[in-house]
Amino acid sequence: MVDPSGFSQGGFILVTRLIKLTVALSISALLMAGCGGTKAPPAVMHYGVEKLSPNQKPIWPPLPEIPRYEYAGQLTGWENFPDASAEDRQRAEKAVRWLVGLDEESEFGDQEDKLGLRRPQTGVTDEQGRIYVTDVGQHAVVVFDKPEGTLKIWNKATGSTPFSVPVGIALGPDGQILVADAELGRVIRLDRNGNPVGELGRDSLQRPTGLARDPVKKLIYVSDTRAHDIKVFNDAGELLEIIGAPGMKTGTFNSPTHIAFHNRQLYVADTLNARVQIFSEDGDFVNSFGNLGIKVGNMVRPKGVTADSEGNIYVIESLHDHLLIYNPQGQFLLPIGGTGQEIGQFFLPSGVWTDGHGRIYIADMFNGRVIILNFLGGSE
Repeated sequence: MVDPSGFSQGGFILVTRLIKLTVALSISALLMAGCGGTKAPPAVMHYGVEKLSPNQKPIWPPLPEIPRYEYAGQLTGWENFPDASAEDRQRAEKAVRWLVGLDEESEFGDQEDKLGLRRPQTGVTDEQGRIYVTDVGQHAVVVFDKPEGTLKIWNKATGSTPFSVPVGIALGPDGQILVADAELGRVIRLDRNGNPVGELGRDSLQRPTGLARDPVKKLIYVSDTRAHDIKVFNDAGELLEIIGAPGMKTGTFNSPTHIAFHNRQLYVADTLNARVQIFSEDGDFVNSFGNLGIKVGNMVRPKGVTADSEGNIYVIESLHDHLLIYNPQGQFLLPIGGTGQEIGQFFLPSGVWTDGHGRIYIADMFNGRVIILNFLGGSE
């Protein structure tokens, strides 16, 4: 498991690695650009299913029932950009790997560190198709930049401070990317190029994890796991309201983690109360569902939560390695998952999010990947 306290060991090492990473990424960009001043065309981002025929793609539920979801691929790292020059990519990876010390024994006790996802938490997809994933193993935001055909790693929280435990992420105002860092105790603002441009919540947040934004009312919601509440800020970073308090009753929380804002409602994974609570855009309680139990469909450690355009609700049951799907009223419809490394299996998954094209993304944390599903429609 990731130990946030271990990140503080050796300030000199952190600064050294930060300098190395900056130099390494510059070298990598030069290598990927090719020789003679001619810039190579953008690589095409692939998802690993391009060679599969339609009948080879896993579907859920299986036939003879009507399929509602199909496997659409996965994100891992450079493997998603196979059209990049193999030679240049290998040279770039080798240079970056050597400079940032990824050939050393990792903090997880293995040799499988890579230029890509290690311990993804959750993510968000913008209108241009860029996919931003928080990764506590990389202590960074990993960006799958589809328009530019490249992989990027953003590790700066401020000009001199790297990310420590980035968890929640959301699209902010004016093209900003908002990142909740649980260990730093604040929400970091990044511009569209990953440069730190500000922060919020330094004096009011204890351990921020989940993050969501209402683009209409221009409100930023932050789940404060240690304080057992949801804090609401405006785009200027002013604290406007606190939703909930510690407890087990309706409208109270016990270590809330991931949150999402969809369909004019706020969805909260009330993790240690083993339930999901839903609130209106005004912060009023709407509904709660989830029961502690041993059956598939019960909740033990719910984390990621989101909804799609039809109102279907997706919940990550992290302890039992499932994606659980519910209708808008919170009635259980379908499980996807089980423990393992195969397609349709997970190992301590964390976050889940949707995009505007009917895709569902699952941060499969200890498998070091993001699994993508296509929603085929029809939830009943």
